[in-house]
Amino acid sequence: MPAVMLAPEAPPLVLDPSDAAPAKARRYLTDRFRELGHDDDYVGRLVVTELVTNSYKHVGSGHIIVRIFPDAREPLTVIEVWDESRALPVVQGEDDDAESGRGLLLMAQLVHDWGVRLLNEEGKITWARCAR
Repeated sequence: MPAVMLAPEAPPLVLDPSDAAPAKARRYLTDRFRELGHDDDYVGRLVVTELVTNSYKHVGSGHIIVRIFPDAREPLTVIEVWDESRALPVVQGEDDDAESGRGLLLMAQLVHDWGVRLLNEEGKITWARCAR
């Protein structure tokens, strides 16, 4: 018997790029976090909202795929968002006059770590790891 029992991986969420995508991703995250035993999903909802919103606003075509699963090595939960673009997300600096562009900066301060994996085929996965 393995030393660590992992929750079974749920099917990924496949979204059309639209303004409805972030809300659908938040509902999916809430359900997954509950399955994984999280007491609080606030940071996860913020993360998935930011990553999915960036995908549909900056890519605008193709599907967006969301996966949420436990990290097998550390007590963290991984949130992944795949889109068809190879353009990397950019963390904007603090600007009190800006009307947008603070999401990644805020997210980066709330998660354990985050990054981007370019895929051999078209697209990328933007990921973040949150405390359980």
